[in-house]
Amino acid sequence: MQKLLQLPVNAVNMVKTVQSQVQGQEEDKSPVLSPDGGQHSWYSALQPDELRGDQEERSALEDGGGSGGFQSQPLRHDDLKEMLDSNKDSLKLEAMKRIVAVSMNDVCSGMPLIGRFPAACRVKKLVYVYLVRYAEEQQDLALLSISTFQRGLKDPNQLIRASALRVLSSIRVTIIVPIMMLAIKEAASDMSPYVRKTAAHAIPKLYSLDPEQKDQLIEVIEKLLADKTTLVAGSVVMAFEEVCPERIDLIHKNYRKLCNLLIDVEEWGQVVIINMLTRYARTQFLNPNINESLLEEGGGGEKTFYGSDEDEDDDDEDDKEKKAEAATLAKRKPYVMDPDHRLLLRNTKPLLQSRNAAVVMAVAQLYFHLAPKAEIGVIAKALVRLLRSHSEVQYVVLQNVATMTIKRRGMFEPYLKSFYIRSTDPTQIKVLKLEVLTNLANETNISTILREFQTYIKSMDKDFVAATIQAIGRCATNIGEVRDTCLNGLVQLLSNRDELVVAESVVVIKKLLQMQPEKHSDIIKHMAKLTDNIQVPMARASILWLIGEYCEHVPKIAPDVLRKMAKSFTNEEDIVKLQIINLSAKLYLTNSKQTKLLTQYVLNLAKYDQNYDIRDRARFIRQLIVPTEKSGALSKYAKKLFLALKPAPVLESPFKDRDHFQLGSLSHLLNAKAGGYQELPDWPEAAPDPSVRNVEVPEWTKCSSREKRKEKKVEKPFYSDSEGESGPTESADSELDSASGSESGSGSEESGSGSESDESEEGSESEQESEEDKEEDKKKKKKELKKPVLIILHLLLCRQTITPCSASKSYELLHRITGEGLSVEYCFSRQPFSPDGNMVAVQVQFNNSAASETKNLHMEDVKLQCGMRVKEFPEIELLPAGEAATAVMGIDFCDSTQAANFQLCTHTKKFFVSIQPPVGELMRPVFLTENEFKKEQGQLMGMNEITERLTLDAKCRNEHTIVQRVTTAANLSRVPCGSDKEFAGRTVTSGSLVLVSVVTKEEGAAQLTVNCEKMVIGTMLVKDILLALTQ
Repeated sequence: MQKLLQLPVNAVNMVKTVQSQVQGQEEDKSPVLSPDGGQHSWYSALQPDELRGDQEERSALEDGGGSGGFQSQPLRHDDLKEMLDSNKDSLKLEAMKRIVAVSMNDVCSGMPLIGRFPAACRVKKLVYVYLVRYAEEQQDLALLSISTFQRGLKDPNQLIRASALRVLSSIRVTIIVPIMMLAIKEAASDMSPYVRKTAAHAIPKLYSLDPEQKDQLIEVIEKLLADKTTLVAGSVVMAFEEVCPERIDLIHKNYRKLCNLLIDVEEWGQVVIINMLTRYARTQFLNPNINESLLEEGGGGEKTFYGSDEDEDDDDEDDKEKKAEAATLAKRKPYVMDPDHRLLLRNTKPLLQSRNAAVVMAVAQLYFHLAPKAEIGVIAKALVRLLRSHSEVQYVVLQNVATMTIKRRGMFEPYLKSFYIRSTDPTQIKVLKLEVLTNLANETNISTILREFQTYIKSMDKDFVAATIQAIGRCATNIGEVRDTCLNGLVQLLSNRDELVVAESVVVIKKLLQMQPEKHSDIIKHMAKLTDNIQVPMARASILWLIGEYCEHVPKIAPDVLRKMAKSFTNEEDIVKLQIINLSAKLYLTNSKQTKLLTQYVLNLAKYDQNYDIRDRARFIRQLIVPTEKSGALSKYAKKLFLALKPAPVLESPFKDRDHFQLGSLSHLLNAKAGGYQELPDWPEAAPDPSVRNVEVPEWTKCSSREKRKEKKVEKPFYSDSEGESGPTESADSELDSASGSESGSGSEESGSGSESDESEEGSESEQESEEDKEEDKKKKKKELKKPVLIILHLLLCRQTITPCSASKSYELLHRITGEGLSVEYCFSRQPFSPDGNMVAVQVQFNNSAASETKNLHMEDVKLQCGMRVKEFPEIELLPAGEAATAVMGIDFCDSTQAANFQLCTHTKKFFVSIQPPVGELMRPVFLTENEFKKEQGQLMGMNEITERLTLDAKCRNEHTIVQRVTTAANLSRVPCGSDKEFAGRTVTSGSLVLVSVVTKEEGAAQLTVNCEKMVIGTMLVKDILLALTQ
């Protein structure tokens, strides 16, 4: 019962609910409520035979508990453990009810019945699961149970220890950071690998809560990286990636161990380790394809599109450079793969058969980025196997395959039919398969692929048909042998009934005709006739551009097309109007006799068009092509400007440049750098020293039992003094510490001796020291460390002194004299209000100091300004005399400091009250990096920036005090790693960004800057922070 009382209120209520259900069902039969002893059939799990002879087994209460009124009967509970371990949920539930009921009866009986049942820890597990879910939402209540968590860290059951650490790390309050750090350090030395795994999971949580703990956390990560258990490996590598991915030196000595353990690590741990080792290998090994890449660079001397005489003059210099590169290549030593590089490739290859698609994708990207070209082909079969999985998996795999096929086309050619499109495929899968088929197309298989494309064009999916037509155009561009065939096929599509198919065909034909326009004048004439039927703006614009660009090939048709377009000019889309203006200008320059009047008519219509782009284009072209006295020298070059030869467009794959992102990453999927993405390093030019990965095997040294006993005497378990526990718990903890080979006492944790190698060195050195020196050192450490640890314990373990930093000061809502004994205070808890994220959470405290009870506490007659909203607190049905109650309500202040007015009502009285927020409570903290802070600050300049100069008091010149006073005045979070004191937040309702920076100078001078989109809030916030810093 004592342990249950120390749990958070909601957790205790959860347990009480179960107990009340049991007592409510069998209230008349409960032995607690029936002191005379009746039929004890209230345990439904007990058979009647088991209850025979209860009268003979009844005994008086122990330790002075024998008052005649309440006598208890020792029931048989030997079956509880079997029921808890049973596979039947009904038996487990019944056992839980009995345990809770018996634990509640302990208060009356005085008999420690719950101590007889080790399996009763299942209740504690249930409460821990509850707290993990709700600790972050109800931080104030969760803080009350810290002492219970610390006892849980010493529990003999590894699941309880792990659950306690998990809950402790889930409470996002900075005041318990020292406790969390000590708990993580102790758990990192736990004998159970499951607890060590939980410690690794807690490291990123603590780092996000307080980045200043990074150095200490790195020590813990270094220790856990040396762990040889597969259960811990994936979790600690994840913590390494979150906290210190730049510390490659931590991986050197553990590289070979991680490679060897990789096959046995759980699946998601394998993904993290493989991605980390990919980046590690890119920094530590040479490029296995270095010779091939040099040959490609040296032999790929293609000329640029626009040739010049200078290129011909430089041929001799290019030949000399090529000869020099060839000589350098000949001198280069043949590539020999590093054994550690080969170890990584060999140990990851079996994982291509994994059932987890993420693991297969991780290995595939590792081979693509690290393996020699001859060995990359092994991943193709594994990736093709994933195409039989869910559509989401297919989408990600096809994205990566499309990137691979650009550089490694031959790898997937044997599996060409695996990328054929099925009618049941979603549209996005069809488009990606089209992309892969287009990349795989070559002179050998193009006929097969084009037959497939002909089938796809008949599909009812219009987006898919449009993508197929574009794919045909790309095949025609890349493979010159089939260009005429593709062009004829696209021309046939111009007679298709579907307008969208015709429009897409027109756009693709336009691009193909730019390559050889003189050979296809008939196609241009045919497309000119389509202007009467095609209504898609992009297609009409493409036809007009084609006619204007090659008007000399259709001299009779072009003026007639312009005549028809002039008639419908006012009804056309903007993109079509622009092309009509261009067509008229080109015909005016080449055939002014027939088109002069038409051109003037079109330009006059465009002069008064609603779109300013069209008006500007018309004004510009009129001055350029129609000579006047004021015309400038530019009009002489009008023909060169309009009729210059344009290079044909290059149809490229959208996946061409995606390979600079690491395959399988979110950035590669989005083709944009996502938050937290780490760039894939370039290969080193020279091989780094491979000896850094060599690990010395420590020599075995004998440790006498006498020395072990001395260490046990000095090193007490963590929190043993404050917890007041002894016996089995302490002995079990000392055994765990000695088995794990690391120190877990508070003194050793604070001194920072985290690695096992350091401890062994200290042990060998201590053999040479005298006993007197050892005793003196231990006494000094004890004196130095005992005081701060006791202070932390006193602040964090006592309920009466807990003051969470998230809660601000209290304000009086109703004085006890005005309220006739009822006093009400409120504070802004700075916690998210779960029913509505746009509301500010207000915690209301009711105290009944009257002689009588108060009933039906609720709100009425709420009067708010326009836009404001209130979520009323639940009605308090009864508040006894001398008792207190707490309720939480939500108010949407609409980012203003206007008061919320309402009536606070009881069963007899009504009181008019109002809640007015300080401006600092109208915002919530937001995490920004220093670069993001600078970027956002640069966008909130001018009227959105308010700067004030001030002089800091002598007591307010250190960094800690400034940060404390600013965060007390406003609900903001500090920007990590900043040279100045920078804070960021957003307003609760609108989400407007609020940035605060304090720059300190010499002799206490300082400058306060507030950047905010809402100037009123910024002005008020400056005043409040100035007052906080200068008071």
